[in-house]
Amino acid sequence: MSQEAILQKITEYDTIVIHRHMRPDPDAIGSQVGLAEILRASFPEKTIYHVGGEVGDLDFLATMQEIPDETYQEALVIVTDTANAPRISDERYTLGKELIKIDHHPNDEPYGDLIWVNDQASSCSEMIAQFCFAHESLKMTDNAARLLYAGIVGDTGRFLYPATTDQTFMTAGRLRCYDFDASKLNRTLQQVPLKVARLSGFVYSNLEVDKTGAAKVILTKELLAKFGVQDGETSGLVPLPGDVEEVLAWALFVEQPEGYYRVRIRSKGPIINEIAKRHHGGGHPLASGANAKDLTEVDTIYQEILAACTTYRAQGNK
Repeated sequence: MSQEAILQKITEYDTIVIHRHMRPDPDAIGSQVGLAEILRASFPEKTIYHVGGEVGDLDFLATMQEIPDETYQEALVIVTDTANAPRISDERYTLGKELIKIDHHPNDEPYGDLIWVNDQASSCSEMIAQFCFAHESLKMTDNAARLLYAGIVGDTGRFLYPATTDQTFMTAGRLRCYDFDASKLNRTLQQVPLKVARLSGFVYSNLEVDKTGAAKVILTKELLAKFGVQDGETSGLVPLPGDVEEVLAWALFVEQPEGYYRVRIRSKGPIINEIAKRHHGGGHPLASGANAKDLTEVDTIYQEILAACTTYRAQGNK
């Protein structure tokens, strides 16, 4: 789907409601509210909403609006940064007249009337920024630039991940020209509460690493309670094993109150999103999420990561 078709559809509606995925990260909020800010500035006669419930400790970026069901009548709904429909935050996204999907994850589960997916983009925020810069009728604002810059920084791991391209840097550079405190924003995105910092020590001390480079750490409900940390606060722990030289691919298993495990998988080379797909998840080739119903499935996932690392090594990669 072309960007022009997306823009044309936007011009046709007086009311637009923008959603993103559950448990938002900076890219989810950045792309969602960044797009909302751009559309408000570009089309002041339209009514633009961004919805999706609480955002946790990312409320320094933006907070969500509350709207009644009637708002969706004759409205265009846009969903950003969400690969599959069950992950969309606020199921009322189905109440709109038409639905647009804008995303940078592999399009394994298409949904919506119009779809714009670029799985080569570093982030959905990068896509939204480039969408704005490519069309004279769209106006970037200082706050939109702040939000989109935060989304890019978040999804690229501060420009360290392989999805970072020359286009990513150029887009971030253009956003940086707007009036917001990028240094403060970077610090806020990076810093963690003391309790999470202390849990980081546990992650490093208890990281299990196989000779192939496959690694894992399990955070139980009891452990989280001991450190006073909620599941939503563990996202900052996910990149930590990647700092270890011997680690090639890894998973963080976080036990949920219901007893199952939320799984975050990352890799420096082996493809791991196929593993995630086999376990009620998905994502990017080197960054994915999944779920494990019990410790048996936790071990199954780890064995699959180990096999992926073994194959990667056997192919001559280091």
